[in-house]
Amino acid sequence: MLPTARVRSWLQPLAVLRGLAAVLLATLLAAAPVRAETIELTGLDLARTEDGLLLDYAARFELPRAVEDALQKGVPVYFVARAEVFRSRWYWRDARVGRATRNWRLTWQPLTRRYRLNLGSISQNHDTLAEALGAIQRASRWKLADAAALGDDTGLYVELSLRLDTGQLPRPLQIGFGGQADWDLAIERTLAVPDALTAR
Repeated sequence: MLPTARVRSWLQPLAVLRGLAAVLLATLLAAAPVRAETIELTGLDLARTEDGLLLDYAARFELPRAVEDALQKGVPVYFVARAEVFRSRWYWRDARVGRATRNWRLTWQPLTRRYRLNLGSISQNHDTLAEALGAIQRASRWKLADAAALGDDTGLYVELSLRLDTGQLPRPLQIGFGGQADWDLAIERTLAVPDALTAR
């Protein structure tokens, strides 16, 4: 058997190398860019009816930790859903025939310990953050364009986006938060409009 002292002398450099490898790995992980949170669309239905073009969607996402911390500290958080309807044209730029936008303002009320969600002039209070986000994550029969604007045209399509809107934050906060990956929460989709009327 080898003397104990000699074994220890061989193991010491290995222990140092293992420690250096652990430090290097931790440094690389800390320096790696944080992946931006994304929004997942779990349901999407576009219907052409006598009332116009109607959209149903269901989305799934959670607020990143940095956004939720800012919300708890009194910073209002804004979301925007935008849908634009276009008619394809081979001879010129595609023509926009309809547009619809929804803007939400989400705030935390420390006195009542509830979340307030504003959509235009409509205000709702929610007991939990999940309930408040649920109102943003779903839409039913959202009217994007009148039937008259669609006419009998074919080749129509919709560009849909849903995102956390840092552009509505006060300017100092845009500088502080806008460049962080945690605040990059968005999804975009392009949908073909049905050529025929859909029963609803």
